[in-house]
Amino acid sequence: MNMQRKKRAVATVVILTFLIRGVVFPAVEPKLRATASTQQKIRDAEKEKQNIEEKLKDQKDDIGGLKKQKKSLQQELKGLNTDMTDIRDRLEDLEKKIILKNQEIEENQHQLELAIERERKQMEDMEIRVHKMYERNVSSYVKSLLNAGSFGKLLNLADWYERIESYDKDRLDEYKSMHLLTVTIQERLEAQRTELGNLKLDAEAEKNKVAGLISQVSGRITDYSGQISDAEAKALAYEAELRKAEEDIKVLKKKLEEELRLSRAAAQGKWRKISEVSFADGDRKLLANIIYCEAGSEPYEGKLAVGAVVINRVLSSKFPDTVVGVVYQRNQFSPASSGRLDLALAADKATSACYQAADEAMSGKTNVGTCVFFRTPIPGLNGIQIGNHIFY
Repeated sequence: MNMQRKKRAVATVVILTFLIRGVVFPAVEPKLRATASTQQKIRDAEKEKQNIEEKLKDQKDDIGGLKKQKKSLQQELKGLNTDMTDIRDRLEDLEKKIILKNQEIEENQHQLELAIERERKQMEDMEIRVHKMYERNVSSYVKSLLNAGSFGKLLNLADWYERIESYDKDRLDEYKSMHLLTVTIQERLEAQRTELGNLKLDAEAEKNKVAGLISQVSGRITDYSGQISDAEAKALAYEAELRKAEEDIKVLKKKLEEELRLSRAAAQGKWRKISEVSFADGDRKLLANIIYCEAGSEPYEGKLAVGAVVINRVLSSKFPDTVVGVVYQRNQFSPASSGRLDLALAADKATSACYQAADEAMSGKTNVGTCVFFRTPIPGLNGIQIGNHIFY
């Protein structure tokens, strides 16, 4: 039993020695993952897509609510328009009644004037008759009575004069009654005219009120129409953002597939020995500064691991065969594409520890085997964790 343990321990030491020297065991295929940045971008893009979908749903709900409110206002406006039609019909009816009442008043006024004129004429006739009979011809009247010749004629003459007086009195009373009746009619018609005028004023006030409500409702409908247009524009923008997010996710997933393919190909492909690499002037400084940008705050082991990933790519036939080519390969190291690496190079911000890690990596030392990718930890990503990075 002790002998078997010793054999396993020796085998383990041999394997670790080969790994440290950069030797590959092609028969063993590691678990492959896409680059951390791509996986995270996919997660971020899917999360952003979900956020946009929620915003789009909320926006569509808002549009639906606004449309319902607009429809309700349109129904209200329709009802107000019906009220306006009823008011207009009432006004037309009132105006017709006013015209008829005015005609009645004018007719009664004419009759009144005729009656007054007849009354005046009768009064004049009566005054003349009285004047002649009682002031100028009293003696004739008396003589006619004295010369009647008989009592019967006397009575007849007296009756005749009495009937004349009665007739005149009746005519006078008749015209007075007609005058009072006409005045009463005129007063009543004037009251009706005033009442109709007040009704017209009330109807006009109601009309103005409804017209104001119509104007207000129409303004609110216009506002809602504007809000709906704005909401629909936002919804269209969200839909455009959603389409773009979906396209971005497709692109990222395609990139993920490519990285998975590249990861498998690198694991199964050909590798050069460190002795076969010819480093150019400036490679040491470039490697030290990319280590600084990617792992400046990491422990030394993390700095060495980043340097080893760069050199592993140089050794792999699936990546560029120079440090410059690897570091500046498109969409691989974010400090190189963002310009942060160039700023670090300009000031040579790499620390002595970064230069030490670069020297060891360029000598072929690796503490992450043949890993060619690294990132901050995410769920489901397996690899070698050193500091705040996982190498795979």
